[in-house]
Amino acid sequence: MSFLKEFREFAMRGNVVDLAVGVIIGAAFGKIVSSLVADIIMPPLGLLIGGVDFKQFHWILRAAQGEVPAVVMNYGQFIQNIFDFIIVAFAIFLAIKLMNKLRRNQEEKPAAPPEPTAEEKLLTEIRDLLKEKK
Repeated sequence: MSFLKEFREFAMRGNVVDLAVGVIIGAAFGKIVSSLVADIIMPPLGLLIGGVDFKQFHWILRAAQGEVPAVVMNYGQFIQNIFDFIIVAFAIFLAIKLMNKLRRNQEEKPAAPPEPTAEEKLLTEIRDLLKEKK
């Protein structure tokens, strides 16, 4: 089998395509969550702590010297990324919890009783015939 043919079969397998779709949707979801945190959650939180934007929090480890830029530790951006992670993790937790609940509901539905075997049907007929003779 040629290398290209083998690669095409691998790439077109259902799992690979599903994974690609999941990654694309996940990236879009990540952008939505980042916007939610940066544009909706962080401004009121910053207002509560004195009108400060979290992105502005930083420590200057070494000041700029001539053309050499300053060495800065942006811990405010790190805090915002933590909020992003918590919201994404919570959303995924809720989605998994919902899926598990739906799966449990499907499993809890009682299954139809199994069809009697041919031998059981024959024994039932014999029993009914004997009842009729009495």
